[in-house]
Amino acid sequence: MKVMIIMGSQSDESVMKECQNWLNWFGIENDMIVASAHRNPDKVRDLMVNAQANGYGAVVAAAGMAAALPGVCSAYTSLPVLGVPLDGGLPGGIDALYSIVQMPAGLPVGTLAVGKAGARNAAVLCARIFALSDEKIAAKVAEFKANEYRI
Repeated sequence: MKVMIIMGSQSDESVMKECQNWLNWFGIENDMIVASAHRNPDKVRDLMVNAQANGYGAVVAAAGMAAALPGVCSAYTSLPVLGVPLDGGLPGGIDALYSIVQMPAGLPVGTLAVGKAGARNAAVLCARIFALSDEKIAAKVAEFKANEYRI
């Protein structure tokens, strides 16, 4: 299984590289894709509808401001969706945080911290999920914990 890292704008890449770097350390294949829930809704829908068939086991969706992307992703897939709010609107990304965390019942998005800490934790959470069925990733999670959460 692999992880799809989807972000609303190319400008989000510098933050989401943190997620990709940590996924790589855990040995988890991943793809980084730019697709906006507002500018490219059909692309987002197609990516999510086909995600599981394309080998993805989780989605990390990052967006700022209105931050609709994680919720839209959740609407179109049954895979775990982890939302990373990004700074860009109100100070500290509080608008994105509130947008992602306030999902209606039945459309869960696991919401993480704003910015790089959230991007890193999304990778760790994906690793913990995948470790349930993958011994190699489980060993990397154990190594990560033994090193006091530093890689």
